[in-house]
Amino acid sequence: MPDQGVSVEKPTKTYFTTSDGIKIHYMLLGSEGTHVVLVHGYTSNAYGNWYANGIMDALATHHRVVALDCRNHGRSDKPQPGGPGHAPDVIELMDLLKIDNAHIHGYSMGGRITGQLLAIHPERFITAGFGGSGIREVDPTWIEKVPEDKTDTDPEEAKASRTLRINAAMDGGLSREEAEKAADAPRPPRPAPPGLEIDLTKVKIPVLAINGEYDNPYIKTFRLWRELHDFTNVILPGKSHLTAIAPAYMPKEYLDSLLRFINGNDT
Repeated sequence: MPDQGVSVEKPTKTYFTTSDGIKIHYMLLGSEGTHVVLVHGYTSNAYGNWYANGIMDALATHHRVVALDCRNHGRSDKPQPGGPGHAPDVIELMDLLKIDNAHIHGYSMGGRITGQLLAIHPERFITAGFGGSGIREVDPTWIEKVPEDKTDTDPEEAKASRTLRINAAMDGGLSREEAEKAADAPRPPRPAPPGLEIDLTKVKIPVLAINGEYDNPYIKTFRLWRELHDFTNVILPGKSHLTAIAPAYMPKEYLDSLLRFINGNDT
């Protein structure tokens, strides 16, 4: 872990119920500073995506961190097992906690949720961050101009995937042995992401993207670079989708870039 200092607190774990009756688990860490909302990836959870790798601890030294288990994930209710998260749940949680504005950072599926929130509630965010994700080109004339991404894969990708799945299962109450069996079971098919209609030229807040070199970083971020007023792009050399974020595989540059971006744009 980078020498960024760590929180000496343990996260508070609690629940709230959404307006449509779904029980959502979330974690809180840190007592001072602006809020940072973290949204995890598909089949992961808040603990595995943000706490086990030290991101929550590092952010909590100067910020109040909120990380939720999206519906259908982690300790939250699963009305649609294997289904995606739900962007409005983030706003309902912010309203419950009386958070007017926050930094938001989402990984993979959490990045798609971040994009949806920028489209419907941009006024609620100080900055926005996409990890392992972005917003792809939809204009065919620009798709042709996107730089070609590399097709290699980090050889540790499968191990990183297993680590994340074990952490998520153990946080859900399984023993180590049970979690390993769950991690080795077939994953549910990934649901097709919903279409996103957004005019990025109207997004005035700073936006960050962090992607592995082998995680199609250009196709995910070319539109962000082209349309946003204030965009920072970070590409992690040698990393794939999950080695960019999994404990023991996440490079120092991920956390350094995230902290530098949030602290540098704090209000």
